[in-house]
Amino acid sequence: MCTCITMKTRDVYFGRTMDIHYRFGEQVSVTPRGFRFPLKSGDSFENWYAMIGMASVHGDYPLYAEATNERGLSMAGLNFPENAWYGEPIPGKRNLTPYELIPWVLGSFGTLEEVRRELSSLWLVNIPLDPDTPVAPLHWMISDAQGSSIVLEQTREEGLRIYDNPFGVLTNNPTFPYHSMNLNSFMNLTSSPPQNRFCKGLDLTAFGSGMGSIGLPGDNSPTSRFVRACFNRANSLCGGTEEESVSQFFHILDNVWIVRGSTMAKGNICDTTTYACCMNASRGIYYYKTYSNSQLTAVRLTESNINAKRPTFYPLEEEQQIRFIN
Repeated sequence: MCTCITMKTRDVYFGRTMDIHYRFGEQVSVTPRGFRFPLKSGDSFENWYAMIGMASVHGDYPLYAEATNERGLSMAGLNFPENAWYGEPIPGKRNLTPYELIPWVLGSFGTLEEVRRELSSLWLVNIPLDPDTPVAPLHWMISDAQGSSIVLEQTREEGLRIYDNPFGVLTNNPTFPYHSMNLNSFMNLTSSPPQNRFCKGLDLTAFGSGMGSIGLPGDNSPTSRFVRACFNRANSLCGGTEEESVSQFFHILDNVWIVRGSTMAKGNICDTTTYACCMNASRGIYYYKTYSNSQLTAVRLTESNINAKRPTFYPLEEEQQIRFIN
């Protein structure tokens, strides 16, 4: 479970909730320019662009959950169980494992046009990092510095597919075409006061604010979170300052935040939003808050960390920060 959105005010913002029942040793990670990533194919690549995001760290290797690069290209992987499918290596294809995908895309490209040209040669293969780190079933949302987005999915039935994403939102199952079709069921919703369409002969009026959005789903399922995030994002009214934009972005994510104990998975496992993030993709700033610390913490791309020899890792601020004013 997770929800990813992008939003444009004066700058472009990209981020997500991480809804999961365990922690994966995540840290904010900056990969500098010129860092060489080894690939399971035996090849390697050197990234042209520095990137910042949240990652599980294996040695010096950051396994990114989401990140943005210095050109404003952003990407996140979201859980896609039972739909995601990875094949055997295909000669002549660029065979990548899922955990290699974000570093390769963000390290190599600066625009969606560049990404689209190269994705036709891509094939995702079922090779784990190591015996203790299984391959995660994922699909991905990629957005650029203009706020445009695509979705990448690889399934057994369809193979690798790229979808335009005019909504700027992604959650989990089912596949993205279903989410796109399902949104048509909510075209009657409005942020404005509702009009009486029930019957011309009855004098019906709204008796409270928000009645135009009656029917907006409020549960935590992926389809409902997709609709709710689309509605709030599309109707968002936000100023252009950094503070206003970041605050508004987190308010939209707060509306799909999973409260501990409200969603139990099979085996009595408790899904929780462990962290939420907002990246200013235009300026290379990563903001986050965790379940245990609602104060925003920020890490920036700087001349020092984008030109370092090795990746730089920043442990999460997990203890609740409270400002007393008397």
